[in-house]
Amino acid sequence: MRWFGKPGSGPGDGDTRNYLSLRINLFFFGTFFIFVIIMIRLAGLQFVESPELSEVEASRETKDVPLAAIRGTIHAAGGEDIAHSTPIQSLFVTLTQEYTAKVKNKKTGLYEPTAEAKANTKALVAGLSSVFEEYGDPAAKKLLKEDILLLLDLEYKKSLGYVPRKIKTGLTMKEVAHLMENRQRYPGVSVVEESVRHYDKDTVAVQTVGYMKQFRSTEKGYNLYKNIRSAMKQKGADPGLSYREDEFVGIYGLEQQYQRELRGKNGYQTISVNAQNMAEEVVALVPPVKGNDIWMTINKKVQMSTEQAIMDQLNWLHRNPVQGKLHKDALTGYAVAMEVDTGNVVAMASMPDYDTNVWNAEKLVPEVWDQIEDYYQNGTINDISSGVSGNGLKSLIFLGSTIKPLSVLIGLEEGLFTTGDTYTDKGIAYFGKDNSSSVRNSSGHVLGPLSPAESIQESSNAFMVEWVGNALYKKYPGEGIAVWDKYMKAFGLGVSTQSGLPGESAGVADYLDPKKAGSAQAALVYASFGQKGKYTALQLAQYTATLANEGVRIKPQLVSKITDPEGNTVKQFGREVLDSISFHPAYWKEIKRGMNTKVKAFDGFPYDFARKTGTSEMEAFGATRDNGVFIAYAPREHPKLAVAVIIPEGGFGANSAAPVARKIFEAYDQEYGLDGVPKKNVPESRVD
Repeated sequence: MRWFGKPGSGPGDGDTRNYLSLRINLFFFGTFFIFVIIMIRLAGLQFVESPELSEVEASRETKDVPLAAIRGTIHAAGGEDIAHSTPIQSLFVTLTQEYTAKVKNKKTGLYEPTAEAKANTKALVAGLSSVFEEYGDPAAKKLLKEDILLLLDLEYKKSLGYVPRKIKTGLTMKEVAHLMENRQRYPGVSVVEESVRHYDKDTVAVQTVGYMKQFRSTEKGYNLYKNIRSAMKQKGADPGLSYREDEFVGIYGLEQQYQRELRGKNGYQTISVNAQNMAEEVVALVPPVKGNDIWMTINKKVQMSTEQAIMDQLNWLHRNPVQGKLHKDALTGYAVAMEVDTGNVVAMASMPDYDTNVWNAEKLVPEVWDQIEDYYQNGTINDISSGVSGNGLKSLIFLGSTIKPLSVLIGLEEGLFTTGDTYTDKGIAYFGKDNSSSVRNSSGHVLGPLSPAESIQESSNAFMVEWVGNALYKKYPGEGIAVWDKYMKAFGLGVSTQSGLPGESAGVADYLDPKKAGSAQAALVYASFGQKGKYTALQLAQYTATLANEGVRIKPQLVSKITDPEGNTVKQFGREVLDSISFHPAYWKEIKRGMNTKVKAFDGFPYDFARKTGTSEMEAFGATRDNGVFIAYAPREHPKLAVAVIIPEGGFGANSAAPVARKIFEAYDQEYGLDGVPKKNVPESRVD
């Protein structure tokens, strides 16, 4: 059949047009469909998944991991290193994706390390094991492959994923050289300089210097580190001030008191992490800044002489009868020597002591702990076990007769008697209702007529009871204890010495509990001759210095200056007056005249000096224990040094504590000169 019409209008041409139109329509429809899908997806991302994605994006950040600085040195007054740190090289591994990449197990639905990650970990462990075996110290403890694998903590039981794992400390130079030359073979491996703390083997004032433990052990009971932890959590905190959990920090003594100064400033690694807090790569490394040095006022030679004097005296008391018996329960002794004009503490001994280096061990074994448990704390500033160890006698001891100079001062100031009055000592004094209670002098001695000064020199309990304690009670009915307490605190008894040492005790003022004493009158009576107030050796030394300074109480200084790593002085410490109390000059003259007790241990001592012996009685384990106490300052006029010694269970202070004080004065005279001329600089013929 023929088709008639215009050219190109046949059936074939129409089909072509319809086909093209269909294709165009399909194209536009498909484009519109894809556009709708994209819009829906964008809406989902915007309104549904936005918070989750924001969290993921936020988690794709960097973490700063601290690198410990070299700790500053603690020097003795003469420059000797008492505590110092030496650098060591440590190997850390950051678990980057090479070791942590995971894939989902289709059967279990759990994510497991990829085959490549497993291979990389195996190669790392094998490589490090080989390096340690070939280049490590043959005498060091060997790290086996299983040890290395455990230290990597691949299951994050000990640390977060991005935190570098410490594998080995104390690398040899050969180990370091090999690892640095072949670092591309060990992804995530870094060699970091750390330090190890060393303490003088002569064990110089170890409880005062203190010791160190890991930061993770400060979770409880340390306000300093509680504040540091809080500051570390603040937004924008300086990463250099962050602490690693395995970082060693000061736990006691000056190590803790000057933690911030000694520590310096940590360096840190900046590590990029993914949404799972796993490390991706080390972005940057900022090196640490070495800590400052502190210079103690403690003189090593005077300190060593003090420590030896205490141990020698304890040994002597175990072998030589005093008051008709041996004092084998005298197991400890405490002494503090403090300069009267500066407040510098030149010796602070709590004996026996121990080797502080034991804390550097990975773990303090029970056997070592048993040996140091009674001696690692500072008995010159707080209450620890003394003498018969256990829960009985402690290092806070009644002052005994060493309180009598202050008792007489109070009596004079309060007008209870004058310097010209005479008391007739009958060996006993009565008090209480109908004088039903009494106190005797030591050994019942009847001392006869006594001036206030002579009551100190002869150590009359009766004088103190009748003319001070009882008289004060009668002058201030109901208020006598408060008046007594005011004077005690003015001389540093019952308040902190402000030394700054962590854990310092303010003492125990037993007279504040009249019910325990029996009555307010009894509390004052017993306090007047030293049987109602327990104080530390440091408080006793400050009290003695306050007597020497005629009422001016100064702060005990344990550090003279702080210097930076280049030796420049950052801070200097000097005389610091805490408070003062005024008395008539005649009263001070009377007190100085009275501090003149005969002490055999000082026979031949070349200086006139003020002193007072004491014997305090305390109950422990069902028995009365006599504790030796002694205070002195020298010279009597223009005093230079104040000394306090306590020997729990030592018996009379003249026999137990005074010999220790004599050796302290001699050691100080040798180093500094009680007359201002160090005897070590004087030719021997001139000294004689």
